[in-house]
Parts: sequence; structure tokens; C-alpha cells
Amino acid sequence: MKILVGGSVAIDNVKTPVADEKNLLGGSASYAALSAAKLSSPVHLIGIIGNDFPQEHLDMLAGHGVDLSGLERSEQASFTWTGEYHENMNDRSTHSVAINVLEDWQVKVPSELADSPFVVLANMAPVNQLQMLEQCTAAEKFVVADTMDLWITVANDELHQVLKKIDLLVINEGEAREFAGTNNLVLAGEKLLEKGPPYVVIKLGEFGALLFGPKGSFFRCGAWPLRELADPTGAGDTFLGGLVGSLAAESAIAPTFDQLKQAIVKGSILASFTCENFSTKSLETARNDDFLDRLQQFEAISTW
Repeated sequence: MKILVGGSVAIDNVKTPVADEKNLLGGSASYAALSAAKLSSPVHLIGIIGNDFPQEHLDMLAGHGVDLSGLERSEQASFTWTGEYHENMNDRSTHSVAINVLEDWQVKVPSELADSPFVVLANMAPVNQLQMLEQCTAAEKFVVADTMDLWITVANDELHQVLKKIDLLVINEGEAREFAGTNNLVLAGEKLLEKGPPYVVIKLGEFGALLFGPKGSFFRCGAWPLRELADPTGAGDTFLGGLVGSLAAESAIAPTFDQLKQAIVKGSILASFTCENFSTKSLETARNDDFLDRLQQFEAISTW
């Protein structure tokens, strides 16, 4: 079943306490599309890149089953993020953000992709999320959206419009607290449900994720115990794509709570691969056997 992933496709320059890497593949949609393609197909990427975008990144995505026919090319420079992670790898500083091609981007969904039953609104401006959603024509579809603290501040009205049109909101813990106006994450999840989506996932980074659903349904997922953390950039987007890829693999357009629980676990496992190397390097090389082995071990350490 077709998965449509829209959002930023970027060039990242990332510095950590042990390394400094440039011209990496970045962007929320890049990670989400690659992750989804690990579990299901076809996956179609909606975004825009500039004339400086490395061809090797496009070749890699296409080689892993991501369709790039919906990816626009521009004569401007690509969206570029430059940042640095500090010693504990939880805190990071953004040194520069070059919006470039995203500044005036109007999302265009090719007509042949508009009927996709799974729609991923990866991190991008809420107005772009609304533009994409308005062009999605499937009578039955499952729509997942991610967001960030910037949009909570500068595009709050549009973000609230998005929440009324989606099935699942994915948001990190700091953003959840800010958006819901409470430091209690259980209350935050419940308050976010009141804004429209039937389901809410709060990402907890190295501590897993929380799932909230109708009638007080609740699930907590842990995270794979990483022994080496090279670069956490894109882990949340990988989680997002893996979650939807899991649902698509089961044709779960109207997923049960149990299917969502399984999807969150699988997304969390895929995110663990992303953290083990810069950009998508580790995710690219992770084999299905590696994923299944880690999933089996995770189940063993998470039950009693």
C-alpha cells in the first residue's frame, strides 16, 4: 500500500564531541521515507531540493526503494542545517539554518500519488502540511503528522488546523509540555488528544515513547539500550517512518491499538540504528535480519 511522505529534504553539517561531518543527507522526510521503506513499499517522497544537493543521496534513497518522482528540483540552494551536539549528546546547538528552497515552497502532490492510503506529514511548516493534505484524495487513509517547537510558537493557528485533520500526532516531550501547557506528560498526552487527533505519541528519546488513544488507552514503549551513540539527528523521523511502514505492511488503514503498539516498537528499533552512525549511514546498511534480531532481543528484555 502506497506511503506518501512529505517534508524537508536537507543537507546537514553535524559536529559531535568526536567527529565533524559535512554534506550529510538530512531532513525529516528523508529519514522517514528511508525508514518506512525498510518495512513496506512503495514509498513516495514529497519535498524540494536545490541545485547543490548531492546526487549520491538521491541515488541511495532510490536504491533503497524510495520513489523520487514527487521530489521537486530548484535552481536555488538546498535547505541546510548546521549544528553541534555537546558532551552528553542530549543538548545541541544550531549554528545556522539556511531555509533557501523552503522559503516559498508550495507543496505539489502528483496526481498519481494523491490516492495514497498512508500519509506522513513529516516536520515542515503547518501551512505546507495543510497544502499536502488537501491534495490527498483517498477516501480511507491514515494520516500521521510530526511537528516542532518553532511551529507551536509562530504557526499555532495553522498547527491546530492540522491536528483536526490527522489520525496521529507525533511530538517530542519538550514540545508536548509546551503545547499542552503542563509538565506532566500523561496530562500532556490527554490534552493533545482533546485538540483533535484520535492518537498521540510523545517521543522520549533514549527512554522510548508514550502512546495515547481513545477511552484512556495507553502504552509505554522503551528504547533499545544503545552502547554507542554517534549522532541522534533524525532518530525521531526514523521512528515516524518506521511506525507508518509497520502499519502499511499490515494494510492497517484503520489500525487497532495493538497494531499501533507494535508499530511504535518497530519504529523505536529502527531509530536505534540511526543513532549508531552519522546521518542515515547505519540505517542504510541495517539488514532485515539485523532488525528482526534486535526486535526479538528487545521483546525479551521488555517482558516479564
